[in-house]
Amino acid sequence: MNHASRPARRVLISGASIAGPALAHWLDRYGFEVTVVEKASAVRGGGYAVDIRGTAREVVGRMGLLPRLREAHVDTQRITFVDAAGELVGSLEPEQMTGGEAGLDLEVRRGDLADALYTPLRDRVEFLFDDSIATLDDDGDAVHVVFDSGTRRTFDLVLGADGLHSHTRRLVFGPEEPFHRYLGHVFAGFTMPNESGLAHEGVIWNEPGRSAVLYAHEPSELMHGFLTFTQETLPFAAFRDPKAQRELVTARFPERVWHLPRLVEAMLEADDLFFDIVSQIHMPTWSRGRVALAGDAAHATSFLSGQGSSVSLVGAYVLAGELATHADHGDAFAAYERTMRPFAERNQALATGGGTVVTPTTREELDARNAMLRDPRAATEAMATAGAAEGRAAHSGLALTDYSAAV
Repeated sequence: MNHASRPARRVLISGASIAGPALAHWLDRYGFEVTVVEKASAVRGGGYAVDIRGTAREVVGRMGLLPRLREAHVDTQRITFVDAAGELVGSLEPEQMTGGEAGLDLEVRRGDLADALYTPLRDRVEFLFDDSIATLDDDGDAVHVVFDSGTRRTFDLVLGADGLHSHTRRLVFGPEEPFHRYLGHVFAGFTMPNESGLAHEGVIWNEPGRSAVLYAHEPSELMHGFLTFTQETLPFAAFRDPKAQRELVTARFPERVWHLPRLVEAMLEADDLFFDIVSQIHMPTWSRGRVALAGDAAHATSFLSGQGSSVSLVGAYVLAGELATHADHGDAFAAYERTMRPFAERNQALATGGGTVVTPTTREELDARNAMLRDPRAATEAMATAGAAEGRAAHSGLALTDYSAAV
């Protein structure tokens, strides 16, 4: 199908993090008229590192982004584990844990990936920053949008790529609760001074159901702190109350050992505290009428899977490709789901099928993990035959269609 023979379809994408700009890249390449709306004032910089591996690496290769992302690669070389007293237990290479491939996987700061996606597009695609969708009216022939700014626009399609707590999803499909699957963990992430000179390494302290992490790229940069703990009930009181968030996290890490006091202090002082629950999104369908969802809005995998950004990149590629090769948007959305749903679900399962290496929840799991780590040969064998093997299969579990050949 030659897109030059038909008018370019007008598409609004909500969200300018990862899935949104990736969608914009491919839709622009296929001749669509693309607008991206983002509630923030600019593409967000910084952030913790995210992984690009397997099928997603092939996607960024087809986008021409590999040279830039190789330059931005932060090259974490090991993950070190300490016991309750802060004494060394053992270390693993990142690929042993993830099932990734050394020398091929990319690990880049989230902000660097977002900027790599945005920069080539900023002069080709319309970006509306400091704005958001207020209302959507899908009349069957078009979607009439009113923005928070008061602007009114009409689009042929609206694609929600606005994250786990998607506003687009809420407008079209209703409240988040029916689609939200809580995985039983609460976390707080923040940056802090790198006073220890840590570089290219993550260090993890554990007690059953609790993890404290120091993670650094370069010794001259701020490092990341994470405090994670299990909790059966959702911390509703803390969701919109920063003071309650800090009090909840502080109460769960009272020990005066290792770097815990400094982590708690940094969390209390942080102006970039990110507090949330570890959860996924599971939906029976990702589209309704002329609106479809992509990335975390459709199928959040959670950070326990290590695959959120990768799955978002792949989903954006597939959704744009199916829209380009189907005249009817309904057929395109159906093909997108048929292709992507098995891949997304397999990667979601990485977060729910174990996860005890980083987040052991019982004393038995923690003792077994530490015993494995103290025996390097056992650790290598265990990682090769357990979750890492499934991870490797999940990461590359989708063969990409070459949509450009059919457009």
